[in-house]
Amino acid sequence: MSRLTIAIPTFRRPEDLKRAISGVLGQAAEQAGGEIISDVEVLVIDNDARGSAREAALAAAADATAVVRTSPDEPMEPGGVSVRYVVEERPGVAAVRNRALDETPERDLLIFIDDDEEPEPGWLAALVGLRASTGCQAVAGPVIPVYEVEPEEWVRQGEFFVRKTWPTGTVRPVAASNCLLLDLGFVRRVGLRFDEAFGATGGEDTLFTRQLCAAGGVIRWCAEARVRDHVPASRLARPWILRRQRSHAATSVRVELALAGGGAQPAIRARAAAGGLVRIVIGGLRTAGGTLIGDPRHAAKGARLLARGRGILAASTGGGVHREYDH
Repeated sequence: MSRLTIAIPTFRRPEDLKRAISGVLGQAAEQAGGEIISDVEVLVIDNDARGSAREAALAAAADATAVVRTSPDEPMEPGGVSVRYVVEERPGVAAVRNRALDETPERDLLIFIDDDEEPEPGWLAALVGLRASTGCQAVAGPVIPVYEVEPEEWVRQGEFFVRKTWPTGTVRPVAASNCLLLDLGFVRRVGLRFDEAFGATGGEDTLFTRQLCAAGGVIRWCAEARVRDHVPASRLARPWILRRQRSHAATSVRVELALAGGGAQPAIRARAAAGGLVRIVIGGLRTAGGTLIGDPRHAAKGARLLARGRGILAASTGGGVHREYDH
């Protein structure tokens, strides 16, 4: 039986956080004390130095009648479910994820879920069940967008918030950390950490999971472990969407550079520059064509490709990223 911690990083989203904790606790109670999981700890990591999420975290724990612990050393009974709240003052998502690793030295499994997400029924059972049946070192699942307001057709046709999915059990070379289970024994043995150079921009999970695979770990996809990503209206604006596309594309180049080391970096930069230019040209033509004939799908897909090309080209010379998590 494994001791499980579910980590929820958060920054100034108290209502979203309460919803996430509530959803997680409901499923934790079903799994704790079963055949796979001994006990479950929900670890809220607040990246606001003022501790603004404390009240929301404790209120959600009280609503679920979960035990509140203040230290990882406090014992947990088999079958127990608890909530623990900590503050990570260093800004950036990588620092928060590393804090989760630091807070779980005696735990067996760690799951990350974001504070603006909500697990669908069966999410936790699917994650831990696939890991138990295959012995893999990580399990990732799909994130499904739920929009606060109806997005315009350009957003829908561009599929900017739609993530790919694969059959359950598929081995993946990389995964995002917004729905991710990790075997902490393996992570500790190979000395993995989240690179804090990516803390303000994101991409730390891409680098981490690729390093996990390079160290011999296996990531498997679990199509049944679904979480809902609540997308606020502010994220449906075209400038925000295209800025994120540019930044994500630029960050992908930074990950390649980090993995390659010094000797291969000039070739990677040259390929990025060429690839970025090609995407800019094709994306620009498709955007213009889609706009001319009134086809929102071509216009949106073209704009997406153009934005990504700009990010890749900028990253070839060290730019292009947006410091989204730098507060």
